[in-house]
Amino acid sequence: MVSDPEPEFRARVRDWCAANIPADWRQAQTGATDAEFVRFQQDWFQTLRAAGFAVPHWPAEWGGGMPVEHQAMLYSELAAHDAPRLVLAFVSLHHAASTLLAAGTAEQRQRHLPAILDGEIWCQGFSEPGAGSDLAALTTSARRRGDHYVVNGHKLWASGAAFADWCLLLARTDPGAPKRHGISYFLMDMRSPGIGVRPIRQASGESHFCEIYLDDVEIPAENLVGPENKGWQVAQQTLGAERGMTMLELAERLAHGGFGRLLRLCARPRPGGGSALDDPVVCDRLAQLEAELTGLRGLCAELVAAQQPGPADASIVKLVYSELLQRLTDFGTEVAGVDAHTVLHTPRSSGWESGAWMLDFLGSWEWTIPGGTSEIQRTIIGERGLGLPREPVVPR
Repeated sequence: MVSDPEPEFRARVRDWCAANIPADWRQAQTGATDAEFVRFQQDWFQTLRAAGFAVPHWPAEWGGGMPVEHQAMLYSELAAHDAPRLVLAFVSLHHAASTLLAAGTAEQRQRHLPAILDGEIWCQGFSEPGAGSDLAALTTSARRRGDHYVVNGHKLWASGAAFADWCLLLARTDPGAPKRHGISYFLMDMRSPGIGVRPIRQASGESHFCEIYLDDVEIPAENLVGPENKGWQVAQQTLGAERGMTMLELAERLAHGGFGRLLRLCARPRPGGGSALDDPVVCDRLAQLEAELTGLRGLCAELVAAQQPGPADASIVKLVYSELLQRLTDFGTEVAGVDAHTVLHTPRSSGWESGAWMLDFLGSWEWTIPGGTSEIQRTIIGERGLGLPREPVVPR
């Protein structure tokens, strides 16, 4: 048996979890109003921040700098102790931060990174009604007028936009250029005149996705990230975070939260005696899922620890996670039976592994779409990872 290399750190996190995780948060967040959800999320973020656990993946100068081994332990213990997830700050902590750190100016980092630590909420304005999987086909326009840009267009599937203070926005600044070469990347203040936000009600009853309407919205030129017309390259930093760094936490959540709940579900006594664990088919499925989870966790740790990850490594991890999440929640729904269909709400501060099996299964399909669909990930793996011929470019 391999010993824990950092037992003192793990013990400290366990003690902190026992003392600080609200025991009744699931009940309190089930059916919570928008105001209750936002207040709880921001309070929980500040609790984690005070302990040094909110942004372990950030550089040390901005409050992070935690070794990868400690990050894995932290996320493992938070998941094992059923801690709430920072779902409202997800884009802020990962997408916005990684973009600013990789491509932002010193002024942009100084303006926004401390503000994120104080609770600034971000959303992402990438996808459009006609530009989802083919993001480079976006048509939202940004025209330079003096010291600002005027933006018009329509964004879709913007998670948390109803609560956001700022938005990571892609817009076309050169309509005559090849589609990946005429896009620019902006930081947009969501309080700007001309912005309309409409939540999208889903079949599950949730409304965390939103549409964003942009009507002559003015963005100061200093809010441009990277050179004009080079936004596609900057966006890869954002998408790389969604496909890579975030997976370390999500994999631990799936292993300790999702799989742990699945084991408890299978061990639940049946009316006629015994449990699902008496069925060798069930045990075989569980063993297969556990083996896949072990592999996923190893992939995530290697990706985060790598100084120079391979060109397709993040896509591999994202693909493995999203499709494993579907299989695990699908099996949970199957084992839970009819009871799974009577649960109408999940706790708002949980993820896709809440234990409300049917709703978790429905939500799992979201993960094979944002950040690049599974088909897009396989294309990246084939072309960049395996060196296969590129798909032919269809003329505009």
